[in-house]
Amino acid sequence: MAERRVKVTTEVGIQARPATVFVDTAAESSGEISIAKAGGDRHDAKSILQVLVLDVRPGDEIVLTGDDEDVLDRLVDLVTAETADAEGGKDLADIDER
Repeated sequence: MAERRVKVTTEVGIQARPATVFVDTAAESSGEISIAKAGGDRHDAKSILQVLVLDVRPGDEIVLTGDDEDVLDRLVDLVTAETADAEGGKDLADIDER
């Protein structure tokens, strides 16, 4: 099982609309994907309620775990705002500005 530790650098963290995009991305994996705050309990990254309960804010360190490394990489991209899809994709901060 692969793991990604990352500091959330988007302006909004994983709240409201951005959480929906995060969960939808995690759901693209056929396997289990989990999210946890560093040192905390793991939660199902495909569950909007479990993701929102974590209350992930900018600056928080999270741990993403799963077998689908492509999905893990895309989740990291979403929470770090490092990349926006070359075809005009948005990061989580852009989504919350609507």
